[in-house]
Amino acid sequence: MNRHDVLALLEAVRAGALAPQSALERLSTMPYEDAGFARIDHHRGLRLGIPEVIYAEGKSPEHVAEIFARTASAGSDVLATRVSDAAWQAVAARVPAAKFHATARAATLRQPASHPTPAGTVAVLCAGTSDLPVAEEAAVTAEFLGAPVERYFDVGVAGLHRLLAHHESLQRCEVAIVCAGMEGALPSVVGGLVPAPIIAVPTSVGYGAAFNGVAALLGMLNSCSPNVTVVNIDNGFGAAIVATLIARKSRRADAANSVADHASSPP
Repeated sequence: MNRHDVLALLEAVRAGALAPQSALERLSTMPYEDAGFARIDHHRGLRLGIPEVIYAEGKSPEHVAEIFARTASAGSDVLATRVSDAAWQAVAARVPAAKFHATARAATLRQPASHPTPAGTVAVLCAGTSDLPVAEEAAVTAEFLGAPVERYFDVGVAGLHRLLAHHESLQRCEVAIVCAGMEGALPSVVGGLVPAPIIAVPTSVGYGAAFNGVAALLGMLNSCSPNVTVVNIDNGFGAAIVATLIARKSRRADAANSVADHASSPP
């Protein structure tokens, strides 16, 4: 439940379209709903502007489906990450309107009355096609949260011309998420070209000395581009959360400046 949902609920009570007792029942699971095996934080969307997200890995398919269905019943949009095929089958049986994003390993549900908070553009880049699952997790998460996403895939430094071909369009983004394995060089290059915050995501891609992403992580932490910051290995989800919050702030600042400029313009 987000701010728009609560406001709509209160407006319905004021207009007489909803009985106060019914509204109370809708609010009864706030701040969380105890499902026995999980406490579902329905209040998070109201508190942070980001709903609780289901991390499916390690959970049984039945538990994933139950949390997904309960969150949907509360009227919230739903996102589950690291969803296995078995977990997706369980979710689809309970919530037929849900959508599966196979490459991202994510399941989503957008409610009919959903109103995502407007955000600026998020660019999602990855060095190679082996990085696609992490990059798509980032892209799907940012889109779920209402950010327009531009994808630039397979643009690694081994063929730098592939990235430079998009130089002009990359200037439009408010924030960029850059996923790379091996030596993890791509975020530094993007950071030197794009005047925006760069969120680097090391991926567990590469031969032995890549150490399942540790080499890329250390390279990104030592980036010489000062606009680069780093999240954990394979954490496309976390990168997208931070990127979307930045993009939302940027969108609000642009809107406020536009209003101020209009107010100060001569008639």
